[in-house]
Amino acid sequence: MKRIAVLLVAAFCLTLSPAFAGSVGLMNIEELKPLLGSEDVIILDVRTGRDWSTSEFKIPGAIRSNYGEFSEWGDKYPKDKKIVLYCA
Repeated sequence: MKRIAVLLVAAFCLTLSPAFAGSVGLMNIEELKPLLGSEDVIILDVRTGRDWSTSEFKIPGAIRSNYGEFSEWGDKYPKDKKIVLYCA
């Protein structure tokens, strides 16, 4: 089963230093299901190339986002939301 990386975003989380990278949790699809449609959760689909374009599985409501633009996410997404990164 694919794993989904989760960033728990608080007021400062989008600017976390690499020292905190180890504290990012993983969740499986069963753990994600209850969060779908929540206004407190933003799902970013960060798959690239063929992983994204040929996939028959796309999460409804997910925002396609380039993981290379991580440093810009702090200005783009609310800091009081939970951000879920979906990758292959």
